[in-house]
This record gives sequence, C-alpha cells and structure tokens, in this order.
Amino acid sequence: MDEKRQKQQQVKVEEEDRSSSGDSGDYTSEDEGTEDYRRGGYHAVRIGDSFKNGRYVVQSKLGWGHFSTVWLAWDTQISRYVALKVQKSAQHYTEAAMDEITILQQIAEGDPDDKKCVVKLLDHFKHSGPNGQHVCMVFEYLGDNLLTLIKYSDYRGLPIHKVKEICFNVLVGLDYLHRQLSIIHTDLKPENILLLSMIDPSKDPRKSGVPLILPNSKDKSALESAIARLNGDLSRNQKKKVRRKAKRAAQGCVEKEFSAEADADPETSAAEELLGNAKLNVGSTEEQPTRSENPNRLSDVDGTKGTGMGNQGAKRGSRSTRQQLLASADLKCKLVDFGNACWTYKQFTNDIQTRQYRCPEVILGSKYSTSADMWSFACICFELATGDVLFDPHSGDNFDRDEVRISFRIIIILSRSFLYCL
Repeated sequence: MDEKRQKQQQVKVEEEDRSSSGDSGDYTSEDEGTEDYRRGGYHAVRIGDSFKNGRYVVQSKLGWGHFSTVWLAWDTQISRYVALKVQKSAQHYTEAAMDEITILQQIAEGDPDDKKCVVKLLDHFKHSGPNGQHVCMVFEYLGDNLLTLIKYSDYRGLPIHKVKEICFNVLVGLDYLHRQLSIIHTDLKPENILLLSMIDPSKDPRKSGVPLILPNSKDKSALESAIARLNGDLSRNQKKKVRRKAKRAAQGCVEKEFSAEADADPETSAAEELLGNAKLNVGSTEEQPTRSENPNRLSDVDGTKGTGMGNQGAKRGSRSTRQQLLASADLKCKLVDFGNACWTYKQFTNDIQTRQYRCPEVILGSKYSTSADMWSFACICFELATGDVLFDPHSGDNFDRDEVRISFRIIIILSRSFLYCL
C-alpha cells in the first residue's frame, strides 16, 4: 500500500473521529480554518476568481474537506454551472488527486449515456498560485445530499416508497462500480449521495435566476501581475509577505498594517498593493450567505463539509413548507466523492469509511471488498427510513467506540434495516 496515501486517510479518519465526538476545535462545517492556507496547502480562492484562462468563474463556496475546497463556478465556454474542486498543492495531495482522476475517468468512459447514477468528471487541470500548483477537477453541478433530505423530514424518516426509489438509484451506481469496474467507493454515507436537483428550487442557481458574477478584467490583470511577481526578483522574505497578503485576502479580512511598511520596503508594498486592490474589488461583490451544517457529520467533496452542492440550507421554512417541498422533490440521485475510492485488486489503505458506516471487517482489521460498500448502504437505508443513525458509537472507560459499534445489537438492528426496505 502507498504509505503517503495511507497517512492521508489516517488523518482524515482521525478528523472524523474528533468531529463525531464533538472535539472539532476551531473548525466548523463552514470553515476550513486558516492553518492550511500555506505552501503545500489550500489555494486562496475568492468570489469572481477565474480558472483555466478565464473559462471557469467562481460564484460561491460549496464546501471543503481535508484535501480540498469546492466552489460553484460558471463555465463561460458552455454556459452552465459546475462544481470546481481545488486540491491542496503538496505532492502527496497531488498524487491522490491523480489517482482520483484515474478512477473518475474510468467511471465516465464506461457510462457515456449517463445512466449509472455516478457523478461525472467534466474536466481537470492544474492551477498555479502562491501556495503551489493545485490539481483542479470540474464536476457536474448537483443538488442537495441525502442528509439534507433527512433534515427536511425533521429526522422522522421518509415514506418507504421514497426510500425504495432512492435505494434503487444507489444500487444502480454500486452495481456499476462493483461488477463492471471493480471499484470500491469506501466512504458511502448520506453526504456522499447527491440529488440531481435542489429540494427547494429557490435555492438552485439554475432555477432561481441569481445574477452571474463575472470577473473584472482590470482586477484580474492586477491579480495575475501580483502573482507573477512571486516568481520574479522579490527576496524570500518579500515573497512570504505577499503570500501572507494572499492568505488574508482568502479570509476576507484586509489589513491596513501594510501601509506602514510602504516607506521601509516599497517594492514589496507595491506587490502587496496589487493583491490587496484586486482582492478588494473582486470581493466587493456580495458573497452568497453560507448555510450551517451539522458539525458532527463529515464529508470530503466532492462531498464536503459546508455549504452549497449537497448542503444548501439550514433554513428550510415552516414544517408544512418542508413537507410540501419533500413531497415534490425529485429523488433521482448520484454517488459522489471518489477521493478515497480504490479497486478490488489495488487498495491504498485499511483505514476506510466514516465511523458510523464502517463495516465489521474494517473495524477488525481484516481484508475488505465491495461488501464494505453494501454494509454502508444498509446503514443508509435504515437512516432514510427512520431518520436515525443506525450506529452512533460512544467510547467508555473500558471500551472504545469501535467495540461498542461492533457489538451493539448488530444482528437485530441490521435485520430491521433490511425489513424497512422490503
């Protein structure tokens, strides 16, 4: 197994465990924090930024994960909304992204008619920024995830006929992955299954008529000029200062402290001013408000923590409104997030699956295959039908959460899960 890939997955699993225990520190579902906005980390993206020679223009933030941030973007070439995933720039993240692209291309090539209920990779490229070179992936823009659907039911569960309709789509996707491609998803959960459209049409940018955000050519030129100078004749310290400015721009907090440095270091100040002015102008367009998500539920976009695709709104109106929207919702859905996927014949790590959906063989450290996804699927069936998580493990003095989970009425509860789907 690839040691770097295994280490990445261990870090992600540890973060999920912290979140499920409520120990999430400064990280919330809306905020990836600032620590990883550094060399090798996240790229500082702003509303109105453009990628791939201006083809993709950022409209709003959709979410974030340990490996990447994800953004709603407008494809100016084809005139459609897309989801833009920007990976961290360190070499091991780049390698993981290339593995994911290989799997996504295989998925797309085997499904030219788009009938297999799996997300489509539309494009991929590399983008250079102050923190390094970032692999970017472009996906079709989808709707709410199944966790949001469960929330619309007030955690009371969905009618069985709706559960069956969703499960049919999920099984079509799993059958395609398992039988035809020998691919194991390894992280199946409600957050990683997205409806094709929004439950509330007013929150769907494709239907709501929200005005497009297009880049200002002057601001774009200023940004490109400032970033280009990073590779120019600035000293190492000067480059660091410019990168810090770019990081602050990503956070949306413009500092005035640099004005005091202008006299002492005019060359650095000029580059910083370019970045600062571009940030101010591009950022002047009001960002769409972010919506909160349950901090105890994790996803890594394609399924990401946060807002946007899959997580489009904490405010869902009155109960009667929610019920009406739920009754009219299109339940066609697709599987997303193949950042941790592998093949039956080539596996990267033994640390797979979010804890609540983790199968016994993985908990026990045994070999796993496509049945791991089927275990997660059964847990999701139960959750859709009841509104409750099938396994919600808690640690104790003489046992850990895995031990509780594997022993907690396993046969009886799983039987109930399948009975709900009959």
